[in-house]
Amino acid sequence: MTAPDFTALNRGNIVDFLGDIFKRRGAEAYLGEDVTMSQHMLQGAQLAEEADAGDILVAAALLHDIGHFTNEFPDDAQDRGIDAKHEHAGEAVLQAFFPPAVTDCVRYHVDAKRYLCATDAGYFGQLSAASVQTLALQGGPMKGAEVSKFAQNPHVADILQVRRWDDQGKVAGLKTPDFDHYAPVLQRVVDGYLGSN
Repeated sequence: MTAPDFTALNRGNIVDFLGDIFKRRGAEAYLGEDVTMSQHMLQGAQLAEEADAGDILVAAALLHDIGHFTNEFPDDAQDRGIDAKHEHAGEAVLQAFFPPAVTDCVRYHVDAKRYLCATDAGYFGQLSAASVQTLALQGGPMKGAEVSKFAQNPHVADILQVRRWDDQGKVAGLKTPDFDHYAPVLQRVVDGYLGSN
């Protein structure tokens, strides 16, 4: 499959581009969990919506794992600075359209798991078996200076909240709204970030 022309993305088509990914790819397995990729991300968005968290966090919860679809990005992604790690890839495709309050949640949701494992004694026990397995690949719990540096992120509270919704969004058979329900939220966030130009 040929990747889309990344340079052709703009504020008018980015939401449709993301929706197309959900529709075509969302039924793929989610790393050993009992839900698909789209079920997982939609559950995160639903949790944010139910918490009246606002458009920014609904968007962040919905899109936090979009980087798993790295082959949706250009063939020269590495040359464009898009890392193969899903959190980096997700941030890279979103950063031109979404504010740092969203992209930081995407970029740092893996680090948030590592941070919580280091700072919250009960957190590790709440992780799914698949999440425990990926934790080892992701560097394990943070240590020392990493913890301090992470805590200084201006969006740390939101990042940690999106992480917790990430952990909770793995319920097999749970009914959620579909991507189209959230498309207007995403467009509002894009338009609010990019202004009226």
